[in-house]
Amino acid sequence: MTVVDSGSVAPVRNPRPDLPPSRMVERMTLILEAFDGPMARVSLESIAARTRLPRSTVYRILHQLIRLDWVEHAPSGYRLGRRALALGGGDSGRSRIRAVAAPLLQDLHLRTGLVVHLSVLDGGETVYLDKVGGRLAAALPSRVGGRGPAYATAGGRAMLAWTDPERVDALYRHRLDRGAERICDPLILHQELNRVRQRGGLAFGRCVALRGISCVGAAIRGIDGPVAGISLCGQADPAQLERVAPLVAHAAREIARNLHPVRHPTS
Repeated sequence: MTVVDSGSVAPVRNPRPDLPPSRMVERMTLILEAFDGPMARVSLESIAARTRLPRSTVYRILHQLIRLDWVEHAPSGYRLGRRALALGGGDSGRSRIRAVAAPLLQDLHLRTGLVVHLSVLDGGETVYLDKVGGRLAAALPSRVGGRGPAYATAGGRAMLAWTDPERVDALYRHRLDRGAERICDPLILHQELNRVRQRGGLAFGRCVALRGISCVGAAIRGIDGPVAGISLCGQADPAQLERVAPLVAHAAREIARNLHPVRHPTS
């Protein structure tokens, strides 16, 4: 992961070097070019320095870009959003997440006999990156590359629980399906996300499409919030899910640790 926030920054080339950028498209282009790569985090001050635009102008345009999913704002700085990454052909680090998680997903399946999912948030939806399981896996409607409302899955709710509440409101203001696990309005959704946090990040639920299938999920968290989620699904009663839930939480922590290892200074 590249963090860009140094005192010495090179300005981004102005499409009109003889004139200050006056049109919105030119200013947006300058701001998007201020990011060094798909994983770069850039501070507001660095973007203003690189583009040579007023800080207030940069802040106002960034706010509009965030609303349109071109840019995201995280505690460590601004980063490119899903629309910018899609145009650039990037996968927003999903390949690395899947590669790092793969051995832990396999181990989780072998230890529990349940189906394991790995997913990421894409707007208000979850996208499945991997699915590991035996014969039951074929019976579940989920598939790699498939997507659905994040609030309707255990893994999705685990990720939403660590997402800024204002962001959750923006995602689902007009998009709650009344048939999804009785979550029919934002108030009920926030109550459920609060329960997830009270359980230490574990989300429990049932499969809407198949009777008798229950799930437990946990978020894989990075420095800026959830980067992915894992869940166990199968024909399990609540007591069994409670027993295996610590394994899910442990696997999520291990994946997070492997994705973002703590670097100790050399002596």
